[in-house]
Amino acid sequence: MTIPSPVTPALVPFEVGPPDAAGPPGPGISTAARRRRPAKKPTTELGDRGIVSMADWRRARVRRAMRSLQAVLLGLLFVAGLGPILWLAKSAITPTQDTLRTPLSIFPHGIAWANLGTAWTRVHIDQYFFNTVIIAAGSWLVQLLVATTAGYALSVLRPRYGKAITGLVLGTLFVPSIVLLVPLYLTVLNPPLLNGSLLNTFWAVWLPAGASAFNVMLVKRFFDNLPREVFEAARVDGAGPFRLFWSVVLPMSRPIIGVVSVFAIIASWKDFLWPMLVLPNPALQPLSVRLPALQRFIELDVFLAALAISTIIPVVLFLVFQRMFLRGAGFGGAVKG
Repeated sequence: MTIPSPVTPALVPFEVGPPDAAGPPGPGISTAARRRRPAKKPTTELGDRGIVSMADWRRARVRRAMRSLQAVLLGLLFVAGLGPILWLAKSAITPTQDTLRTPLSIFPHGIAWANLGTAWTRVHIDQYFFNTVIIAAGSWLVQLLVATTAGYALSVLRPRYGKAITGLVLGTLFVPSIVLLVPLYLTVLNPPLLNGSLLNTFWAVWLPAGASAFNVMLVKRFFDNLPREVFEAARVDGAGPFRLFWSVVLPMSRPIIGVVSVFAIIASWKDFLWPMLVLPNPALQPLSVRLPALQRFIELDVFLAALAISTIIPVVLFLVFQRMFLRGAGFGGAVKG
């Protein structure tokens, strides 16, 4: 009688998958099976939901209410933003009697195009406009020169005490400008290393405009995001500090140069207090200083026409350079990527 040998069960190989987040790894679960598992849907938190849910948005009443609210908000934004400019443009070609009788009328009852010509010739806007252009151009050039060179030194050259200097420059942003008015005026009145005074010269407006810590920090932040590999490659090729700045850094910095240019020109165009102090000669004053001084000597319609002419220039300037401004404002964090 033959005794059958015991049958040894065959060993079934199994794979040990990667450990789960909830516990230890379990046998018999392969990596492919884990990949075929449906992904868990992310839970919707209260912070991700809008004011109106998708279920409420499907209701016609809710949609009409939300669209009406959007129309009202857009209308208020339009009135608050463009309302004063449109009213000034309307009043510039409206006679004084109509402006005083119905100041809030949408359309003028009478049109007096001669107000613009009278404002240009009688108020001598051409002369004050030329002064404003000279002041804005000089302030723009000085601010651009100081901001780019200082930002280049602090970000690219990185001197030994660069962090301390950066902290001091950043600390000047917390000092109110009105506090520096008297010492700055005394410095312009009797500048060091010069025998004469800078009063009644455009240098009295140009030089203080260059001390803009905001522009320096803005340019430095942009330079920090530029790729360092380009700088190292230029140094290996024999480029010195000036050649690196002129041939490498500046061509890559066109967006931030456009942003600083817009800030500098607009700030110089609307500046009132400092030009009034350092330019007492009426022949050198810009529009922002001279027009308020002439308000008592000219008619209301001519004065409003002069204001409209002086206001339309910055608006046109922004409309022309708005693409460069918006592109440069969002370009700083996208250079390294």
